[in-house]
Amino acid sequence: MAESVYKIIELVGTSTESWEKAAAAAVRLAGKSLRDLRVAEVVSLDLHLEDGKIMAYRAKMKVSFKYEPGKGK
Repeated sequence: MAESVYKIIELVGTSTESWEKAAAAAVRLAGKSLRDLRVAEVVSLDLHLEDGKIMAYRAKMKVSFKYEPGKGK
């Protein structure tokens, strides 16, 4: 197997419906500008509240993609 390097970034996805949809939204949007996404790790889940009501589900994630120097800066 050839040597590879991966970069890891942190993202926060949000949804008014669920944590799963929040995570999927983050990966979907990241995939539009980053090539070759590899792993998405949910590191925490939380809620945005207003007046005691759930306004949004938030999924904080670490996402890795193959690093290619000079491309996609």
